Amino acid sequence: MTNIRIKAVDVYHAKKQVNNDVYLEHFKKQGKDITNFLNVMGRKKRYIIDNLEENTITMGIEASTRVLKKAGLEGKDIDMIVFTTQVPEVTVPTNAMFIHNAIKAKKGAVIFDINANCAGMTIAVEQASRYMKSNPHVNTALVVGSDYLSLVADPNDAMTYANFGDASSAIILEKTENDTGFIDAMFEVDSSNRNNILYPHKGLSQTIKAGESAESMLWLPFDGAMSLPYTYEMFEAILERNQLKINDIDVFCLSQFAKVNIDKIQEHFDIPEGKIIYVGDKYGYTGTSSPFIALHEGIETGKIKRGDLLLFWTIGGGHEFITMLFRY
Repeated sequence: MTNIRIKAVDVYHAKKQVNNDVYLEHFKKQGKDITNFLNVMGRKKRYIIDNLEENTITMGIEASTRVLKKAGLEGKDIDMIVFTTQVPEVTVPTNAMFIHNAIKAKKGAVIFDINANCAGMTIAVEQASRYMKSNPHVNTALVVGSDYLSLVADPNDAMTYANFGDASSAIILEKTENDTGFIDAMFEVDSSNRNNILYPHKGLSQTIKAGESAESMLWLPFDGAMSLPYTYEMFEAILERNQLKINDIDVFCLSQFAKVNIDKIQEHFDIPEGKIIYVGDKYGYTGTSSPFIALHEGIETGKIKRGDLLLFWTIGGGHEFITMLFRY
């Protein structure tokens, strides 16, 4: 039976690291104390682009180059490239086109972009895995998640300005006949929340034709806490249909959006501390790549080993969740 395994994963982040003091001072000048907010979100430091040369695409290229080197592969070995972002540097052509060119991929490669906001890279890995199982000509895929989130952060809103970090992750998937790799995934969508987080917040047509501002993201009060009942149900459902228990999961690679939500998930299921990977205190919230930066951290620190059963979970704007089981 053909399975889809993770061959390698790597990360690139902006070079400038900014600590909480900068944001505490920034909002103090506005008469706001965001100390509790930073504690709840679990922020200490984050990496921020501070130049005109770097962007979503350049970070994605760097992460792709690194993961290819780690895997001992070249661009010509890749059959499919999937690029996922919510802050595309361009809408035409695809951002994946620039990855294709940078790594010198072959002309017959399948390439496309996915935008599922912060859930994007997890969904891309799920979709690529299922597609590879059905297409005999696609044996190796490069999935890239990259978000230049500080670009659209609102200086008057701590949720975006003090929370976001700029980073990219790239993962190589390959076919294997071993009993390992992608297992299953589930979704939960509530489109009634579609207007809570918007960019551009007046829409592209109004921004271009009516001159509306597109400088920053509109983020109505939303910390992800409302997602937790759904999350608990999803975990239980995906485990049950795969004849697994919560204790069977070796490591949890969860959204790094809010530390408080990870803590509540951990408490609800009584998950040991060593099974949770948290990197949001170092990277900030990196959007689409965040569960895979956690994966990379787990592998690099030895917390994740070959054969481990992993559970991924993340949330996208407008209330879109995915949870995914993967045997590393």
